[in-house]
Amino acid sequence: MRDFGAGFGYLVRGQKWVGGHGRWFGFGLLPGLVTLVLYAGALVGLGYGADDLTAWATPFADDWSSPWQGVFRGALTGLVFAFGLFLAVITFTAVTLLVGQPFYESLSEEVDRSEGGEVPESGLPLWRELWISARDSLRILVRVAFYGILLFACGFIPVVGQTVVPAIGFCVSGFFLAEELTAVALQRRGVELKERLRLLRGRRMAALGFGVPLTLSFLVPFVAVFLMPGAVAGATLMARDLRGENADRDEDLEENDREGGNLPPFGGDQGVHHIPHWRRNP
Repeated sequence: MRDFGAGFGYLVRGQKWVGGHGRWFGFGLLPGLVTLVLYAGALVGLGYGADDLTAWATPFADDWSSPWQGVFRGALTGLVFAFGLFLAVITFTAVTLLVGQPFYESLSEEVDRSEGGEVPESGLPLWRELWISARDSLRILVRVAFYGILLFACGFIPVVGQTVVPAIGFCVSGFFLAEELTAVALQRRGVELKERLRLLRGRRMAALGFGVPLTLSFLVPFVAVFLMPGAVAGATLMARDLRGENADRDEDLEENDREGGNLPPFGGDQGVHHIPHWRRNP
């Protein structure tokens, strides 16, 4: 559970980062607002049409007696809307990131810059970055659709379908949501989708700690828009740790301390005390 808490910590740190950089917070809101309007219209349409869709898909139940027809189609309508909401949560991030690619890349670069060290750049033209992002998002969507169909079918299992299956669904959503968000920083580092998934599987609990709370919060109207800038910032911090960049930075700082005389050389204490970096300059 410690790694789950670490994943949640990335999310909190990301929100704090944009909270301390108001200009970047406003900058990152724009793509989410555009996407929210599109998705709100789609979900309202699904809400009005789900019962008609269910009736069309189940003609065999037309002659069922009451109340069984209503119970069956009502439950199926609820599952259809839940499945649509499930896909909306997953694809919202992908579509928002695609719409806001230049915005979020700039935000992610600023987070890297604030952490010190080099700021990786892909060096690719914008159209190429958009193509790679859309291609990878489609691959993720295929995986999500597979799990979604499987979970949708399992939803008909009594008790399990109403308890265990939704919990698994949130975990699946959270994992792939973490992948979509960390992709902003990892694509700039030239990390392909297969390698990104491998990195996240190696820190599965951290990915869930980051993605599951975010998935749950995205169910609340308008919350997704306001959390997206901080989610991108937090995902960048997480990507740095997945790649071991923060550890490398700490080693470089320690080496600089040794060269500057603030730390003893390896092999013994020569009475020189370490001066923390944050206290070195008044």
